[in-house]
Amino acid sequence: MKTAFIVISSILAIVNILPYIRDVYRRKNKPRVVSWLTWSLLTGIASAASFSDGQYASGILLLLSSLETLSVVILGWRFGVREFDFFDAACQAAAVVGLILWLIFNSPSIAIIATISIDIAASLPTLRHAWRKPFEETAITFFLGSLAALFTFMAAKNFKITAVAFPIYLVLMNFLISAVIYTRQHNLKPA
Repeated sequence: MKTAFIVISSILAIVNILPYIRDVYRRKNKPRVVSWLTWSLLTGIASAASFSDGQYASGILLLLSSLETLSVVILGWRFGVREFDFFDAACQAAAVVGLILWLIFNSPSIAIIATISIDIAASLPTLRHAWRKPFEETAITFFLGSLAALFTFMAAKNFKITAVAFPIYLVLMNFLISAVIYTRQHNLKPA
């Protein structure tokens, strides 16, 4: 059964980005490049930490997430919002701190906790953007990402931090972002 959850999670993790990419190409979405770049770095770090601790379900989800967020960075560079202020720089620097903490303490668990903490800060520019300009975001992408993380959580072979912390966080954060987009789109008229 856990293998089925990993397969479902992987499919959702691959498919969830497709509506977002479509909307970027249509110029409907304007991704915040700094958030997506930070997410790429953080999920890459968390993926490596999960794999190093033998947590393959979480590692696969995070690796796929890293690849999909990197694809949005590449598209966003051309079609997105490339503003980079002090807050954005702090988020990027914090991602490097997560990697350094992992190297210093040689602990995948510390790397996961650090990357989740940093990811919260990295999500703030996108949450702000979703609140201000909800029609420039795609709710279904974040909702499907939440479902992918939920199936990853259900596939966990144990309840170690490296197995469940990032999936639980992704369920919550992706659902929050999708809820903000959805409710704001339904409460505002298109610009």
